[in-house]
Amino acid sequence: MSRTIKLTVAYDGTAYAGWQRQPGKPTLQDTIEQALERIVGERIIVAGSGRTDSGVHALGQVVSFHTAARLAPLAFQRAFNAELPRDIAVLNAEEAAPGFHARKQAKRKRYRYIIHNSRTHDAFGQYRAWHYCFGKLDAEAMHRAAQHWVGKHDFRTFESQWPQRSSSVRTVFDAACRRMPAPRQKQLEFEVEADGFLYNMVRTMVGTLVEIGRHRKPESWAAELLELGDRKHAGMKVPSHGLYLVSVDYE
Repeated sequence: MSRTIKLTVAYDGTAYAGWQRQPGKPTLQDTIEQALERIVGERIIVAGSGRTDSGVHALGQVVSFHTAARLAPLAFQRAFNAELPRDIAVLNAEEAAPGFHARKQAKRKRYRYIIHNSRTHDAFGQYRAWHYCFGKLDAEAMHRAAQHWVGKHDFRTFESQWPQRSSSVRTVFDAACRRMPAPRQKQLEFEVEADGFLYNMVRTMVGTLVEIGRHRKPESWAAELLELGDRKHAGMKVPSHGLYLVSVDYE
């Protein structure tokens, strides 16, 4: 009798060509599937809640798969953590309802982007934050600008190679930017939660906010871009290694 297992997984995406399986490249999906094959003795396809790009990290990626194996959820968690590389950790394993699918049933996702805003780079975090060294960013202005994106809008301006999906309309539930308190005052964090994201949407949002944070664009520009609906008018696509999938919510 088949069961559905739900995993919550954290990973450092530096060594991987993204989530989705690709021929000849190390990917997170393939690495997890290989570990699962060693655990249960058969090849099983796993589903992730989102296809994170090359270099993107996760604090709470959700993975689901179907299996006839009778291992208890805790035994699955321990087995995965014994088989997986040290840059991937299964934080939780649980029995899910029959038919549960990590991607198709996701209702909300939350992403975080980290900027190391300093003249000097961070020797210990060069692959876990984007180094911005061209002056101090105004985090408060960036936060106010991001509020224009809260609500239901057409976000095609922030999508690379539009159209990638049948619709570019998404609902953003929360968007916030802040400079961290001492002793991490050189770090800025932007978090956004929505019912779904377009290709490179978060990274383009951050590139747009940086233009506002350096006072090259007014805060109202964030709203104007929604009306323009043209990717060429938005900010740059910032590097992938500052991006984290924080959490995924379901019904």
